[in-house]
Formats: sequence, structure tokens, C-alpha cells
Amino acid sequence: MSPKPVFLPPSFPQGALDEVTRYRRDLHRIPELDDDLPRTISYIKGVLGALSCTVTEPCPSAVAAYFDLGRATTVAIRADMDALPVTEATGLPFASTHAGCMHACGHDGHMAMALAAATWVDRVVAGAEPGCPSDCLPRNVLFIFQPAEETTGGAKRVCESGVFERTATERIFGFHLWPDLPTGTVASRPGALLARSSETTLAFHGVSSHIAKWREGRDALGAAARFVVGSKWLANRLAQDEPMTVRFGRLEAGTVRNAVAAEARVEGSLRVFSDAMFDRARAELRALAQTAAEEEGVTFDLTFSEGYPPVVNDEALYAQVARALPDLGRVPEPLLIAEDFAFYQRHLPGVFLLLGTGTGIPLHADTFTFDESVLLAGVAVYQRLLQTA
Repeated sequence: MSPKPVFLPPSFPQGALDEVTRYRRDLHRIPELDDDLPRTISYIKGVLGALSCTVTEPCPSAVAAYFDLGRATTVAIRADMDALPVTEATGLPFASTHAGCMHACGHDGHMAMALAAATWVDRVVAGAEPGCPSDCLPRNVLFIFQPAEETTGGAKRVCESGVFERTATERIFGFHLWPDLPTGTVASRPGALLARSSETTLAFHGVSSHIAKWREGRDALGAAARFVVGSKWLANRLAQDEPMTVRFGRLEAGTVRNAVAAEARVEGSLRVFSDAMFDRARAELRALAQTAAEEEGVTFDLTFSEGYPPVVNDEALYAQVARALPDLGRVPEPLLIAEDFAFYQRHLPGVFLLLGTGTGIPLHADTFTFDESVLLAGVAVYQRLLQTA
């Protein structure tokens, strides 16, 4: 991804960086997993409760903050709240206080930007924001704080809650911090941005025997090995037609070193951008598993989760975003990560953006961190979009 111009935020009031930094660091200290987010939700409600918005829980472990400005339609901003089961190794003075749990994917930053944007909307509503009178916002504003982005797709449950219908929401925006973009860079692309994911699980069932009499056994591990090697060649071939990948990161087999393995289990992930490639890849993986099983005389079970749909930016809305953000960088090709923001985009038009941290520290790493000043660029983008897109 080539460097793009840094999106320079407008002049912020004194204390803006302190505010967004405080939110980020407070939330970084209390990471929680999946739907079990009591301290995180309490903190977010504490901030929002002081503002002129209606705070609700549209579904379990989600928080919605609605600024009803009397407009006909509403624009939404989404932040994810859940952390990862990672033991932090940053050495930061505000490191996680929850053992074995860490905000290693930037969700603390996503929440901080949304909270800072909400406080800005509150100032606009009160007529206390210089240069932005209360009528500068053409739509009502809805902030969504969702659980379980990393696990079960909390976005889907938010969509099913009816909150968007109740608030006449017609568009949605969201951010993800991105270590491989230069600091403060904002980038995206029209159409497909992030991949569809499908957790792929394969079990081979054979017959155990002592290795001295290996011909009496049926080697499940041998079949698994054939399959994994073959899947790499398969992925390389399919990717010549359109971006995709399938890789297997876990293999478990056997009980002792001197016996043919009766059972083997392989776990991985399939990433694609189209339904056609999803169907094709599944069919070819099943055929590969069948061949591996026949060669070793074993049977198999292969399952694919539905996973998350691809993140596909609405092209008409993206054009509005590009006009509003002249420094917006363009991601040259779709990325093979997955994000449950896709569920929102299947419900209403949406655009997902990447915000560069410039660190190169991988997402999910136990050393993941960033300079909070980049969050001001994200807040500035939200301000611009709420006024113009």
C-alpha cells in the first residue's frame, strides 16, 4: 500500500488531544472479551450520560447514543468494544489491568474517536462549537458501540435489533487503525475493501496401529499432511483469477509418536471477495480432502462457517466521502482481513476507512500500540463526514 498524503485535522480546541488520549488510555486499561464487557460499557455510558443524547442498549452488550436534531434522517458512526485474549507486553504505564486480555487491535482507539466525536456533536447542539452552528449537521447522529467484533459478529445483532429503523438511519461510517499506513493517513477504496471469512475445519478419521505394522493402520495424519500441502497449491492457483487465500494454522493428530494416527484435525480460514469464489473454493477444497482421504484409506468431515461477509463500500456514498476528504488515500486492492462492519453494509449504505498509525506493529501483536495524536485525524474525519457526507 503506497503512502498517501496525511489528512491534517483542523485546529482543535485546547485539550482535544488530552480528551481523546484519556478515553483511549482509560479503556486500554480495562480490556474485556466478546460480549462480556461490563466495565467498558459502564465507562462508555458514563461519558455519554453527560451529553444531550438518548443512551440505550439496542441489544445485549451494545450501546447506542442518539442525538435527535429533528432531522428527517440519521447518520451512524460505529465503534467496536471487545479486546483480545492476549497477554500485553508493551510495558506501557497504562497497560492492561486484566490478566490475559489486551486491546491489541485498536478497538480502544476506535471507541476513543467515537466518544470524542460524540462530545463534539454535543457541543454543536449546544451552540458551543466555534465555526459550526447547530444547523451545520444535516442529519441526526447515532453512535453505535458494539460487542464481539473479534468473535461472533456483534454487528449482526445490532442490525437485527431495529435500532436503525427506529432512528431512520440511512448511512454508516467506521474506522480501523492500520499499522501499515503512514501516521495520520486516511485511506479506503470503493467497492470491495475487506474479505469474506469462513472458518474451515477438517477432520480425518482413520485406524490406529503400531508403526511397526503401519500397513494395518489408516493414517489420518498422512491424509492431513497431504491436504495441507495441496491446499497451498490450490490457493495459489485460485488467486490467479481473483484475490483470495486459504491457509491452515492448526493441525492436531495422534496420541503417541510410535502409532499411526487414527484421528487428525486441521483448522484454518478461507478468505474471498465474491460468492462465486466462495463456492468454487469450497468445492475444490472438498475435492482435495476427498483425494487425500482416498490415498490414505480414511474418511473425513469438512465444515465451513458462514463467517463474515466481505466489507464492500457503497460506491455512491464513497464518492461523497472522497469529495468531503480531498486527502483521502486509495487502497490499491482489497485486503484479506475480515471485519463484521460488513453486516452494517448489508443493512444500509456504509463506508469503512483505515487510519494509519505508522508503527508497522501488527494487529493482534502483544506489543501493539500507537501515538494517540493519530486519533485526532479520525475525529476530524468524523466531523467532516457528519457535516457533508
